[in-house]
Amino acid sequence: MSTARWDDLVPRVASAAVMVCIAAAALWWGGLAFRAMVSLACALMLWELMRLCAPHPASAPVQIALLGGAVLMVAPLLPAVWMLPVVLAVVVAGLAQAGAGQRVVWAGYGAMILLAGLGMILVRAQAGAGWMTWLIALVAITDIAGYFAGKTFGGPLLWPRVSPKKTWSGTVAGWAGAALTGALFAGWLGVGAAAMAALSVLLAVAAQAGDIAESAIKRRAGVKDSSALIPGHGGVLDRFDGMVGAALMLFLVWFAAGMPPGVS
Repeated sequence: MSTARWDDLVPRVASAAVMVCIAAAALWWGGLAFRAMVSLACALMLWELMRLCAPHPASAPVQIALLGGAVLMVAPLLPAVWMLPVVLAVVVAGLAQAGAGQRVVWAGYGAMILLAGLGMILVRAQAGAGWMTWLIALVAITDIAGYFAGKTFGGPLLWPRVSPKKTWSGTVAGWAGAALTGALFAGWLGVGAAAMAALSVLLAVAAQAGDIAESAIKRRAGVKDSSALIPGHGGVLDRFDGMVGAALMLFLVWFAAGMPPGVS
């Protein structure tokens, strides 16, 4: 077995360990700390996304990142009727700054980032740390299982034109890992194991869709990574594209189930 396939493992693990520590602390404290962490992460992803969208002026990525981060800090505190309009106003503001032919990319993925961030903040505030711990765990396990299964077993590619490294073996392993994670968390969260496993697989599919969508955006822009902010992972968007997809799906499911708006 060639060691070249694993040469990014050490920086990936080291970077992941640092991020886990930061996320765990913010998740434990909740409230302002968690809202600030999510807002910062989303701001950095918006910065990276706008950079991939041929912005004009050159300062547009920074402006959009600052605006998006500030809006996510404030929006959860607003009356429910204002939350979505205020958050989506950031997307509208970015449309004028995205390059020609890139506005659909910006609008689609920019809205995903912002709504995922809002959803994470609201779920943490209304449901507690348990549900967010499960979400983070299932996205991590989906990614880890897919990474090792894909590297070990290889096999047919999932979508070679968009993501040349994603295999069916890794994809299915991610689903299995997510289902097991859901079943293990079911008792803690007070949900049936079968229902929790099914929901976890749904979110794993959404996480993988977020990953593939980001890969398509990078391929369109002709770059390998969204940035070089995280050693071994590339950019923040490279690391959290799966979380964006899964968190957005959880937000939609939670909203459909009658999630109460706002934070306490």
